[in-house]
Amino acid sequence: MNIIIAGGGTVGASLAKQLSAEGHDITLIDSDDIVLEASVERYDVMSVRGNCASMAVLRQAKIDTADLLIAATNRDEINLLCCTTAHGLKPDIHTIARIRNPEYTDQIYEMRDVFALSLVVNPERQTAVEIERLLKYPGFSQRDTFAKGRAEIVELRVEAKSKLCGLQLKQLNTVVNCSVLVCAVIRKGEAVIPNGDFVLAEGDSVFFTAPTNNLAKLLKNLNVISRRVRSVMLVGGGRVCYYLAQLLLRDGMSVRILEQNEGRCRFLSRELPEADVLLGNGTDNNVLLSEGISECDALVTLTGTDELNMIVSLNGTGNGVPTVITKLNNGENRAIIDKLGLRSVVCPKELCCENIVRYVRAMQNQSGAAISVHTIADGQAEAVEFMVEKDTPNCGVPLKSIKTKDGVLIACITRGYKTVIPNGDSVFRAGDIIVAVSSGRGTVRQLNDIFA
Repeated sequence: MNIIIAGGGTVGASLAKQLSAEGHDITLIDSDDIVLEASVERYDVMSVRGNCASMAVLRQAKIDTADLLIAATNRDEINLLCCTTAHGLKPDIHTIARIRNPEYTDQIYEMRDVFALSLVVNPERQTAVEIERLLKYPGFSQRDTFAKGRAEIVELRVEAKSKLCGLQLKQLNTVVNCSVLVCAVIRKGEAVIPNGDFVLAEGDSVFFTAPTNNLAKLLKNLNVISRRVRSVMLVGGGRVCYYLAQLLLRDGMSVRILEQNEGRCRFLSRELPEADVLLGNGTDNNVLLSEGISECDALVTLTGTDELNMIVSLNGTGNGVPTVITKLNNGENRAIIDKLGLRSVVCPKELCCENIVRYVRAMQNQSGAAISVHTIADGQAEAVEFMVEKDTPNCGVPLKSIKTKDGVLIACITRGYKTVIPNGDSVFRAGDIIVAVSSGRGTVRQLNDIFA
């Protein structure tokens, strides 16, 4: 497809990299020559310098032949005007806008047709929703949902005293005593799709596929302490904090916000009267102690600086907080996080890009195309959800008789309201939803791609 990306910042550059690698023709618009030169050197993209909301610039970017416009500049108003202008120039074009200001949330929803928006992405709100989900099952480092919420892929880290340490995967069911499947493992920074002979070791990050109703049982049978989160401290009072505090208060949790900007504290106090908003520096351990960090069930670090978030998270872990979640603006810092021993990490940029890439793949609308795609294992693997169609090969054939490509694993099958973790005798039929996990990104785009 021909795709125009307006805005060459972190989100725009990341999208240009991934979508060009998947074979799309990308044109990047930005007003900064340096930004454009860097993207042209790194990725296979065309570039246009100028204001993306200008008709002349959009025509220069060949809007008349474009299938999709993604407006990802740092200004919501420019993104809206860019999409509206693009639609005026080409009425059948798909448009995606990044809108971050909470004041526009209701307005964008009610006036979606007026602004000609196919999809709206809000990285900060997506991040807040992801953190809320992690806090509901605090034993997991990551959660991805499939089959309309009936199946999940979750991440657990193997500790020295864990029942998983030294366990051969073919013996897994005798330990967890519920229906789960290990679909990927990260060991020393490298992701693998394991077989039954694989032996788990201390420090591994293990990705389990399981029906959603088995998650609590999985944690219990592994003796993973997962007490219910009742009180949360949020350090950093930005947009993610605002969205997250709303969700947590709705869930009945006690929320304490630590923010060092007095004006922002006043805003949060006014908008979130049920939260306890405190003025203070979250990087100061004495301040954290005086504000009762050791009494909290969870700590979420949400400042605008990755290094500060890491420091505060380490302080929280050192002060015995059971659940610590760290926001990273730069996903490349994950390697540092792993070395520091910080477990749950969320990255707004990655969540935003994944949402947009899912839409792009759905636009291709090919037979057997993916319903959804989730990046797992630090971006080294993908979990892809498919609907089985009447002409899908191997329908009704036991999995043990089907040869799949190397590095591809069928992780779960959902039929109606029932989700099963498959074994060699399992079969899929037309109408089923299956989740396939593959090493590498973009290697499985259609269901037929999984077969050898």
